[in-house]
Amino acid sequence: MVEAFLGSWKLQTSENFDEYMKNLDVSLVQRKIAATVKPKTIISVDGDVITIKTESAFKSTNIQFKLAEEFDETTADNRTTKTTVTLENGKLVQTQRWDGKETTLVRELQDGKLILTCTMGDVVCTREYAREHWKTAQNYGLLLPKGETKYQLLTGA
Repeated sequence: MVEAFLGSWKLQTSENFDEYMKNLDVSLVQRKIAATVKPKTIISVDGDVITIKTESAFKSTNIQFKLAEEFDETTADNRTTKTTVTLENGKLVQTQRWDGKETTLVRELQDGKLILTCTMGDVVCTREYAREHWKTAQNYGLLLPKGETKYQLLTGA
């Protein structure tokens, strides 16, 4: 089911992001910068390891994990968290815990778009991403090399 999320996604809209970042104790300067960027999120899988890479002119992050296994994450705002990602009812649910606090990031697909809902306490932020054009060998009916399971994002013309 995680295969539906694979690909490159570009941020289109964002609602209540500044309030969400305030709840995370992100500094005013970092919030102002973050509000101006439109990050790209690339989701890939290699066997049972999922990678979520977020790229922007401001900061890039990369997390690799197995579903339902806790791992250490350093977030874009430099929090060190204990993070778990699960697949629940077709949604990728990422829970970050640090210093007695917790936030949840839920990724789901709606009408071909990736919707990211970030919740901390009573603050909810919604960010909508559109899929960027990407190709895999499977798009062209090609066979992947023996033992290769990774979907590869190809750039260029």
